[in-house]
Amino acid sequence: MKLIKWLFTLGLIALLGVIGTSYLTLQKSIQLPQGVAEYRYSIAEGSGSSAVANDLAAKNIISHSLLMKAYLRLTQKTRSLKAGEYQLSSNMNMLDMLALFEQGLSIQYQFTIIEGWNIRELLAALRTNKQIKDTLPAGLPHDLMERLGEPSMHPEGAFLPETYSFSSGTTDIQFLRRARSHMQDYLQQAWEQRSEKSVVRNPYEALILASIVEKETGAAHERPLISGVFTNRLNIGMRLQTDPTVIYGMGESYDGDIRFRDLRKHTPYNTYTIYGLPPTPIAMPGKHAIDAALNPESTKALYFVSRNDGTHIFSPTLKAHEAAVDKYQRNR
Repeated sequence: MKLIKWLFTLGLIALLGVIGTSYLTLQKSIQLPQGVAEYRYSIAEGSGSSAVANDLAAKNIISHSLLMKAYLRLTQKTRSLKAGEYQLSSNMNMLDMLALFEQGLSIQYQFTIIEGWNIRELLAALRTNKQIKDTLPAGLPHDLMERLGEPSMHPEGAFLPETYSFSSGTTDIQFLRRARSHMQDYLQQAWEQRSEKSVVRNPYEALILASIVEKETGAAHERPLISGVFTNRLNIGMRLQTDPTVIYGMGESYDGDIRFRDLRKHTPYNTYTIYGLPPTPIAMPGKHAIDAALNPESTKALYFVSRNDGTHIFSPTLKAHEAAVDKYQRNR
């Protein structure tokens, strides 16, 4: 009996020693390459905790992969490590590092969708970003919106312009899905707060009108007034006659100049030949353009012409408009 007690006591002491040593190891600072105070470590999507522990040990960042595996198993955190790129520092211990991985506190990068970009410009910019994983074929994939779960949706204007933070390794589809969700949320919110003066019949028409306002506006404060002009034209059945829609309809044949024959050539987007709105947006409108489209300014103006400084002269009659065109465009 005494022997059993002695062996039990000895085993308990050994176990406590192992636990104590393990705890001290967990509290020990991680090892970074010599002379490096900070180190970027990446966990790939789908990596298991065992693979991460083995990789950290292989890189000599931790001394014992078995200890890390045992700790994660005992704490039931074997599936808690999140993919991403992390910044490790020399003053971290293993517990600090694991807390970083568990909380997903990865390094964040930023990407801005510019107001007025079209879908091709957006996709081209995404492809040049080294932190966003390119999974889409070149050009404009015919099944882009199908991949996002909206096969009947046109991709133009579908994504909200703003600055997004993301982790390295985020795929283009993941990024676009998020930007699409932001557009849906904001458009619905703006639709619910629209003015009674708005003549668009649904949120999608609001998106189309907002894209035209976005492309026509050089001065932000003019957006509601330009929206007011287009609202007046829609109200009286007048063609919108806006050059950005013509340019969009010309596609790759546009060389930087619109000729008289381009205004007469019919396309679904040529608002000199069609009545009402074009079939889809012509660009990605920002929040202010969406607000302007749904809250047009009261005005008698039916025309506007550029002053060549980003602002416009607004006129209620064709005669006044022609005079403004003579002054600012024909230089008479």
